[in-house]
Amino acid sequence: MPEPADARLAVLIDADNTSARHADALLEELARYGVPTVKRAYGDWTTQNLVKWKAELNRHAIQPVQQFAYTTGKNSTDSALIIDAMDLLYTGRLDAFAIVSSDSDFTRLATRLRESGVTVYGLGQRKTPESFRAACDTFIYLEVIGSGPAESDDDAGSDEPAPPPLPDLRRLLTRAVNQTSGDDGWASMSTVGNYLAKVNASFDPRNYGSAKLSTLAKAQDYLEVKGGTGSAPMRVRLKPAKQTSRTSATKKAAKKAEAQRS
Repeated sequence: MPEPADARLAVLIDADNTSARHADALLEELARYGVPTVKRAYGDWTTQNLVKWKAELNRHAIQPVQQFAYTTGKNSTDSALIIDAMDLLYTGRLDAFAIVSSDSDFTRLATRLRESGVTVYGLGQRKTPESFRAACDTFIYLEVIGSGPAESDDDAGSDEPAPPPLPDLRRLLTRAVNQTSGDDGWASMSTVGNYLAKVNASFDPRNYGSAKLSTLAKAQDYLEVKGGTGSAPMRVRLKPAKQTSRTSATKKAAKKAEAQRS
């Protein structure tokens, strides 16, 4: 597999399901993972629903793929995207696929692409069904990549269900450290990050308000972090129970004192 900077990506956007306001941010995000060699957006471009997308197509050199809605209630855009993805896969010229949609209909496509040895990145809203998120190597929430506020997309209905809650952070990090630590209880931060990505494709420290995993870990009172300066690798471990209790008590006392001063 080529290095991320050289990996060739196919970016396939379900424009019927994704707001145009995400265009800048999602392409900037994908630049971390490789070069978008193929960029296509799928939808019925004869409708008014995709007017905002048309300006983004020119700015980002995204190829529009016209797909008429032949039957009411059926999403023919999904079928066109899936067929193109398989055609691109068989060329053998791509290293990874980015599927931009919050639709669970692409679950089997993501699974099939991964079975063929290519990396699959998913990008969608937090409301994206778990089946599609889990089918990707990495799933990135559009709400955390600087693509606008976290409300539903412009063309989403007002009766959309609320997004599911994020997984419990303490449980995730505790399990990751336990599974990757050595006999001394310490684990490499990079190893912890790799483990989290493997067991939860949508894990991203930005979901919890931190740009980096190391920053997120340092903010947890049940974790101890050291290293990361010079050539010393950053490591993390679970704090002993007594130490965690003392830290929590200290924080509570500080908050109480601050409240009394104000």
